[in-house]
Amino acid sequence: MSNPWALLMLAITAEVLGTSCLRLSEGMTKPLPTVLVFSAYAIAMALLSKVVLSIPLGLTYALWSGIGTIAIVLVGWLAYQQTLSVAQLIGIGMITSGVVLVNIGQ
Repeated sequence: MSNPWALLMLAITAEVLGTSCLRLSEGMTKPLPTVLVFSAYAIAMALLSKVVLSIPLGLTYALWSGIGTIAIVLVGWLAYQQTLSVAQLIGIGMITSGVVLVNIGQ
């Protein structure tokens, strides 16, 4: 089997790509972004199904959701010029702290 950590990073990347294309799909009415959304999510799920064979499910999901959330917030900020409030920045810090704590506790 390939490196599960590399597969996890690829899965997160695919999920972030798919989520980033949601807005471009305009409610799934634009064919190309819609195909990208479904394809990226399918790839992400396929990779994730391999990852959980080697990395504990709880740790996998903590990393998946935490890193993915932070990445999507950054995509929104950089690509869609969404502003970040102080509360959102604190939330990102809390998510990051939570992911670190889950990793330390393994």
